[in-house]
Amino acid sequence: MKDFNPADNIQDLQYFGEFGGVNPSISDSSTYTFLSAKTMFDTFEGNAEGCYLYSRHSSPSNLYLDKALAAMEGTETANVSASGMGAITPTLLQLCSNGDHIVSSRTIYGGTYAFLKNFTPRFGIKTSFVDITKLDIVEAAITPETKVLYCETVSNPLLEVADIASLAKIAKKYKLTLVVDNTFSPLSVAPISLGADIVIHSLTKYINGSSDTVGGVTCASRDFINSLKDVNSGASMLLGPTMDSMRSASVMKNLRTLHIRMKQHSYNGLYLAQKFENEGIKTVYPGLESHPSHALYASMINKEYGFGGMMTIDVGTLDKANELMELMQERNLGYLAVSLGFYKTLFSAPGSSTSSEIPLEEQKAMGLTDGLIRFSIGLDNDIERTYQSMKQCMKELGIL
Repeated sequence: MKDFNPADNIQDLQYFGEFGGVNPSISDSSTYTFLSAKTMFDTFEGNAEGCYLYSRHSSPSNLYLDKALAAMEGTETANVSASGMGAITPTLLQLCSNGDHIVSSRTIYGGTYAFLKNFTPRFGIKTSFVDITKLDIVEAAITPETKVLYCETVSNPLLEVADIASLAKIAKKYKLTLVVDNTFSPLSVAPISLGADIVIHSLTKYINGSSDTVGGVTCASRDFINSLKDVNSGASMLLGPTMDSMRSASVMKNLRTLHIRMKQHSYNGLYLAQKFENEGIKTVYPGLESHPSHALYASMINKEYGFGGMMTIDVGTLDKANELMELMQERNLGYLAVSLGFYKTLFSAPGSSTSSEIPLEEQKAMGLTDGLIRFSIGLDNDIERTYQSMKQCMKELGIL
């Protein structure tokens, strides 16, 4: 189904260090010299290929990572940033102005929700939050002022799946820009091949994979990335969410093992989801046939990388969820922590953590219950052993 294997695209990029190192040299400079005043002027105007102006605009280290992530997502180029929100916010502000309108999925990361709900209205940008899985509702929300259709491939935290190909058709029909946050499904899904215009990642999560670096990226056309970095009107250039070169080099190294890690995350995720569901626990995982969008997601993914490592279970109450998470952490089964993509399993109650920015009445309307636990399944070597230990915790607390 896919025209390319994204992991092969990453592998085929070859960068030598300044002295022949197998890793590219790190550019530890904030500013750069010019051989002539004319070259400096041309660089300010964006007309000097291969010249560097100032690291807030670009740097060699960041451009290496830009190229690798663009290759992964199949876009012309990319722009890395200091965080996932540092990619999301400039992208949306570059696309929208006073009086414009965004149609967004209602189940998205809490920080993105807060930005669209509470912050962008200061600039006269309004957002309608809809059930992204109901295409008729999505289309009905579009107005003459709508400029952007925004979603996550797999939503945070409810794991709803966006039909990107159908959303792309709607976007083209109304001349909208389809922006997709693909943080939960790198390598598994290639939104650009399904018709998306812009793909965003929080590099903090799976792509870096070691929970030691915060970063983000916007993957898009050269024209759009150039507009983001324009010295006079670019949201990324003027707001300044610049990734540090040392961090960029760190992410670049970890990116090389992403394909191996995603296979193991997906294998372990499917294994646990099937076991929990068979035990009668309310389990949501896109790889389960019981997931309402299982068939759709199966048609979207690169099967080599599976259905991902994100899963939720519902244990009924927040108190019970907290007890279970504390006991699992005590038994060394993972960490009670936000974020995802780490080598250890991470778990949290989204309603009181990563989605706490969403008002309680809206959490209830979208089906975000008190007893919901979001799991980012780790890279455990013996996942059956992990399952048996988790099952024992559940038995002790009367969940099973």
